[in-house]
Amino acid sequence: MIHLPDAQPVGGACIEQDAIDCRPGGIDVLEGLIGNRTAERVLFYIEEYGEGYAKAIADTFDDVSVSMAQRNLERFERAGLIISVTKGRTRLFTWNPRYAFLKEVRALVRRALEALPDEERRRYFSRRRRPRRRGKPL
Repeated sequence: MIHLPDAQPVGGACIEQDAIDCRPGGIDVLEGLIGNRTAERVLFYIEEYGEGYAKAIADTFDDVSVSMAQRNLERFERAGLIISVTKGRTRLFTWNPRYAFLKEVRALVRRALEALPDEERRRYFSRRRRPRRRGKPL
């Protein structure tokens, strides 16, 4: 969960311009816009890695199950935001280049991803995604 403690509502408006939401007590950055925390994390994963599948997304985030990730991936696919390609037995999802507002959505997701605290970014997005070269020293 992403908290924005500096943003305080003043007469219905935020005093911090860069705040995405200014409800007291902190917020999840995109959750209010897209519906739920799992959907937010699915979009973060696809933006960070360019593509993904339900099991990989569920393995990355502690509180996301495979079925929750799959449900949100399918919802975004029905909306046209992402597309899927089958590679072997794996259904791989990526951004739909034909989506009318893709540039704007990706900019919003990227901005929200950059707003994550460094600790959270390292925790979720610093895992090695490919094997180490044979014989390479640690």
